[in-house]
Amino acid sequence: MQTPKEFLARFKQGLEEIKFLNLLKAIVRKASIKTIYVGLLLFHAYQRTETPLWAKRMVLGTLAYLLAPIDAIPDLSPFIGFTDDFGLLMFGLVSIAGYVNQDVRLSARTQLEKWFGTVGDHDLLEVEETLRL
Repeated sequence: MQTPKEFLARFKQGLEEIKFLNLLKAIVRKASIKTIYVGLLLFHAYQRTETPLWAKRMVLGTLAYLLAPIDAIPDLSPFIGFTDDFGLLMFGLVSIAGYVNQDVRLSARTQLEKWFGTVGDHDLLEVEETLRL
């Protein structure tokens, strides 16, 4: 059985900077794409004339929380700190899901592709599956 010190020494040897940074970049990009997609879905649903006032207020509150310089739960870690933001975005999105139609999805996807190029459908479909509760 390895001691914690031996385990850490072995882990350190196997940790290659390039592999780690590429993995980290992939994780952050995947989380960011989902977050941005949810924000875009909310924004485009807000712009629809058919979206009722209560839903528009929900969107405004949700996006204000995301964009506020000071939020209720500080982002102490680059990974853990944004989970409250993503969770709140998803709550806002599910709350107004009935107003996220195909046009809203297409507008959000088009904007994502303008900003980031081709985006994997898998990440976006995970968000869209949440809307089909």
